[in-house]
Amino acid sequence: MWVGSVGERGLHQALFEVVGRAVNAVLARGTGTVDVTLTSDGGLRVVDDGVAVPFEADDSPGLDAQLTSLQTESGPCGRRLALLGPIAVGPFVTNALSSRLTAEVRYGGRRHVREYVRGAPVGAPVTAGPATHDGTTIAFRPDAGIFETTACSFAVLAERFRQVAFLNRGLAVSLTDERPADGPRAVGFRFPDGVRDFVAALEAEAGAALGPDVIGFEHEDPRMAGAMEVALVWGGLSGVRVRGFVNSRCTPEGGTHVDGFRDGVTAAITSYAPGLAPRRIDELLTAVVSVNLDHPEFLGATRGLLGNAEVRLCVAEAVREHLGAWFEAHPERAAEVVRRIVRDGEPD
Repeated sequence: MWVGSVGERGLHQALFEVVGRAVNAVLARGTGTVDVTLTSDGGLRVVDDGVAVPFEADDSPGLDAQLTSLQTESGPCGRRLALLGPIAVGPFVTNALSSRLTAEVRYGGRRHVREYVRGAPVGAPVTAGPATHDGTTIAFRPDAGIFETTACSFAVLAERFRQVAFLNRGLAVSLTDERPADGPRAVGFRFPDGVRDFVAALEAEAGAALGPDVIGFEHEDPRMAGAMEVALVWGGLSGVRVRGFVNSRCTPEGGTHVDGFRDGVTAAITSYAPGLAPRRIDELLTAVVSVNLDHPEFLGATRGLLGNAEVRLCVAEAVREHLGAWFEAHPERAAEVVRRIVRDGEPD
């Protein structure tokens, strides 16, 4: 029940629990790298250069506790927590579902290693030599007696890690696959412009000629106990492409952040062009709406819908203000946006 499946989806979730811990260790430092490797012998390895947690810690649960029991209070919390999968319960579940796991923590100039078999530690942590920088490595082999497959999809993982890199601009993520007979393949992701880069990529993938401006902003609002990062562009293809994320988790069903975005866009454009029909306003629009909340409330059977009521008003106000200011500062480009919307809404 912890990973939702014993198939490929559950296998990926087990990996996401370890990668999520690594991503949050990097975000706690502010910037850094997470390297994920699908090893040639069927294992998985996750290396980060984030904040290292000793196996035994005095002021918070140490790495050993995180790997052997459910820790509701461990690690970064709130808006600083990136949620990679729909469950996000921690790496203890990965350890329990692995035939073997090795954890290495680098801090204080030394490497400290501990082995686990099917979730249980084998012996005490040992000091294994010097370390040149802090960080953590977790290598594990999924238990073939539990999972129907122990082969991860390179394409699925690459797409998810790419999203996470878009949504956390201080983060670099690499994925290496050592399994192919003709040699390893690897991809790496880092996006200095965050969701602006995300929107540009979505437009390119759709085959659109990117418009002159990707409009973007960041805003923090204490009323929703969180922050938002929004980017949008009116491109050249019909249809609406709006993607919502909460603490780096995709919300395919939308929610109050996406509703607030649409409210704000409608308010800004109808203020600038009062005669425009609201139903046409989001035509040609590509956007990413990312919010990071201290206390996100997910709804629905798959937790793919954001329910925090206060988020809708906060996002709507911020979008209206920033988009309205952009219209005022760029009247010629704003007029072109309106012309595109009207032209697309005309009958053939």
